Amino acid sequence: MLSVARGICHSLFVYDIAFSIDLNETERRITSFTQRETIKHKRRAPRYFAYQPAPLRISQDAVRISISDKFDASTQVELVVYDFGAVSVIYRIPLGGESPNLLALSVALYENELLLKDSRRRVEDLLKLIESAVSKPNISSFVEDYLIFQIEAFAESITLKKIKTDHAQHVAQILRSEVVELSDDEVTDALSHQISYGKDDLAILDWNAALVIEKEAEDVLTVLEFANVELLEMRFLDYRLDDALAQAYERQSKRSRKWFPFRSDPSDLRDISQWQVDSAVLFEGVNNVLKLLGDQYLARLYRLAAQRFHLTDWDASIFRKLETLQSIYQKISDQIVSWRMEVLEWIIIVLIAISIVLPFFSGAAGH
Repeated sequence: MLSVARGICHSLFVYDIAFSIDLNETERRITSFTQRETIKHKRRAPRYFAYQPAPLRISQDAVRISISDKFDASTQVELVVYDFGAVSVIYRIPLGGESPNLLALSVALYENELLLKDSRRRVEDLLKLIESAVSKPNISSFVEDYLIFQIEAFAESITLKKIKTDHAQHVAQILRSEVVELSDDEVTDALSHQISYGKDDLAILDWNAALVIEKEAEDVLTVLEFANVELLEMRFLDYRLDDALAQAYERQSKRSRKWFPFRSDPSDLRDISQWQVDSAVLFEGVNNVLKLLGDQYLARLYRLAAQRFHLTDWDASIFRKLETLQSIYQKISDQIVSWRMEVLEWIIIVLIAISIVLPFFSGAAGH
């Protein structure tokens, strides 16, 4: 069993609260301590390696929350606000003392109702406070939660190699929040995404939690935090596109049953177009807010997290649904144009027929 002498467990809860947030206005509205988020570059990275735009970090006082008999959350909670509408709530549980049991903590934190309710309350309070700075406010019905176990020192001397071999089963159980022993395949999968920069640091990433062994891990933690924010936004956008497609199919079905389908309802094309624009703006905003081109290690760390969270698959799904929405928009537009052209042709035919027949009636009337 791994015994930790010093470390911190970071418990993250990510929400989507609006279409967009004016960070400058939010900063003016917040009266508590705030600071713009930056990444500290202990590895030689260019200065342009940063967020665009930088999210807002808010530190709040909190009542100590008891996680279990041996663990309590810190009395400081951080909220990170992003301009594309996401908010990350971060709780920190100090690790130390008499051999903290990481597995017990991991199990206690899995879908923890106390932290979940407290995080949602904080997000709701924040939204009320900055309502004038947000566009289309709406707190997402689901939340993306994640655990990061940051270990600064172990109670007993141990090498990274032994952690990955002799303690592989225990580490996998911590990452998966499982009290039962896992199969060899599950252990291999849980530890399959890992990366190191030096001989004394290690990051193992899984879908539910990450183990980061490093004394100064602020930049690594920030990248993992953002990867979870991106995952939440991809899930949320995918859900919104499903809803948009369902409504678009319904509009198309109703139109086909109309007696006069050439009569356009302005709301159909306008709404579908708005869904497309909103989705594209959110997609681009999330994917372009963080640039990691200047730091190769952090860039590789981000790619590893993206692979573990299947962000590429989410991207492909969103692209496919955007294309389907565009196809529906084009079909409705083409049908309207086609039906109008057909009506115009009939009008022309009727006018020609009238022009041919009218002289005969005029002659008959003269006689």
